[in-house]
Amino acid sequence: MLPLLKQLFWFVTVGCAAAATHWTTAVLLVKFGGLSPVLANVGGWLVSFWVSFSGHYLLTFRHTRTPLLPAVRRFFLVSASGFLINEAAYAWLLHATRLPYYVLLAAVLLGMAVLTFIVSRLWAFRHKPAA
Repeated sequence: MLPLLKQLFWFVTVGCAAAATHWTTAVLLVKFGGLSPVLANVGGWLVSFWVSFSGHYLLTFRHTRTPLLPAVRRFFLVSASGFLINEAAYAWLLHATRLPYYVLLAAVLLGMAVLTFIVSRLWAFRHKPAA
């Protein structure tokens, strides 16, 4: 049980850093870049992907010893799929509610965290040693 708790600790820590990077980048792109919130969300994801992958590869899932290239490909697929869900939910919420875009973005980012952990743990960073 201790290894799983340690893994969850690192997942939450890295996830918070990546979410903060995503949120901050998106807000700055809206405020200073003049982008729409939906387009700025794409920029936020692109920057935060590298924070997330690096942290999970080096900390959260380091014990798996997954080779770098398969891990980055699989995690990109997990992250991009999650982002498509994120973007669709975010775009809908922006039109369906009157809440500020930055509050909605925070809620959507939090909502994706559990799904990302499960898929990353079971597939993206899974490594089958050579037989």
